[in-house]
Amino acid sequence: MKTQNATKGLFRTKSIEDTISDTSSGEHSLRRELSALDLTVYGVGVIIGTGIFVLTGTAAKDYAGPAVALSFAVAAVVCGLAALCYAEFASTVPVAGSAYTFSYAALGEFPAWLIGWDLILELALGAAVVAVGWSGYIQTFLADIGIHVPTSIGGGTDSHWGLNLPAAVLVLAMTALLVVGVKQSARFTTLIVAVKVAVVLLVIIAGAFFIKGSNYKPFIPPTSKGTSTSSGGAQPLIQHLGFAPGSFGVMGIFTAAAVVFFAFIGFDVVATAAEEVKKPQRDLPRGILASLAVCTVLYVSVTLVVTGMQKYTNLSEKAPLADAFNATGAHWLSGFISAGAVAGLTSVTLLLLMGQSRVFFAMSRDGLLPRAFSRVHPRFQTPYRSTILLGLVVACFAAVIPLKALAELVNIGTLAAFMLVSLGVIILRRTRPDLPRAFRTPGVPYVPIAAILACLWLMLNLPVDTWIRFGVWMVVGLFVYFGYSRKRVGRGE
Repeated sequence: MKTQNATKGLFRTKSIEDTISDTSSGEHSLRRELSALDLTVYGVGVIIGTGIFVLTGTAAKDYAGPAVALSFAVAAVVCGLAALCYAEFASTVPVAGSAYTFSYAALGEFPAWLIGWDLILELALGAAVVAVGWSGYIQTFLADIGIHVPTSIGGGTDSHWGLNLPAAVLVLAMTALLVVGVKQSARFTTLIVAVKVAVVLLVIIAGAFFIKGSNYKPFIPPTSKGTSTSSGGAQPLIQHLGFAPGSFGVMGIFTAAAVVFFAFIGFDVVATAAEEVKKPQRDLPRGILASLAVCTVLYVSVTLVVTGMQKYTNLSEKAPLADAFNATGAHWLSGFISAGAVAGLTSVTLLLLMGQSRVFFAMSRDGLLPRAFSRVHPRFQTPYRSTILLGLVVACFAAVIPLKALAELVNIGTLAAFMLVSLGVIILRRTRPDLPRAFRTPGVPYVPIAAILACLWLMLNLPVDTWIRFGVWMVVGLFVYFGYSRKRVGRGE
């Protein structure tokens, strides 16, 4: 692998030209067969998922009350700023790996390693979060038709550990589908997304008839010190730094925004598939920005309806949408919603696993991870080795880790990735102004700086325990980089 710097410094960059040329290197290249429609479906398919079907209940009940709708809007604004930066990078460097690949070109090898290591965690745990949410909904759906999953294999609560066999089985099934091929996955996802969007519209339209104005009072609940976020490591970091508390009140809106931020990471996954797009310079920005806009409108609408149907203190944390209809006596609608959520969360799990395997594939092809994992299947032309390995790891996560701990850790990793991508846009504009850019982020450097500050603010609203776990993961990454990756990158090992 060629680099722009001859020295072996931590900040040697990989040129855009070399990065793109790697995509045609035989057994380490992916097949370009995704269209603009496929990308749009991917974006909507992965954005509409656990954030709306599951985390709505947790965010409203523990942090923001009915004002959780504003939390989704705040998260959408932060994501919109980052999405503008992603769109420029994805159209300029249409290669697998997303933020990792972008960082390698703009910031250098060591920052790229850190963000790649971060993305592996983000997408692995993201897939596990969705699988756990899927498990909760399928158990609700089965219970509606008289079938009860034994508690010994049905998982614990959102905050407590327990064996979750359905979640693990889903991850393994989606892993097998990804090995077969990305186009087959796209066809499957298109069907599932149609069902999922129909269910979301059903919630909005049918739920509007069950809204009670009294459930919105107070719309922004007063700050409470008696909630689960008020003690120990569960406190937001910003509270430990001496700022306002993060449970309910205005600050609760931002804390909830940090929790539901996970709901918007779909455009990140769209960027990971850049190398498999037929016309990436044109289609990637469209897919990223359009899917984010559509899903924001749907999210805010759903949260307003659900918190109007049922008092936020009574919302379910396992299947809030379906249980809200159960509470109104509309049990038949609950069944439809559970079925749609099961279908929808299936596609999200699939797409997050796909994104994760592409990041791992890109790092392996660069030599930062064993190059054996960058080989593609001779028939399917998919990175089958990394897909299978990571699928097994995610299945283990989904089987034992509770949903809330997973979601918070995913969010901090996502926000860190967004910050580096935004910084990379500023740097690459200065170092490579000659690059052809099919899409240009407006207002550089002000929009990227706003994205960085907004992401940092949401990170500060995440619990201290989440920061500690994230720090441990990154320390492990440092050992891997200095003990293995730095010595082997560029050798073809």
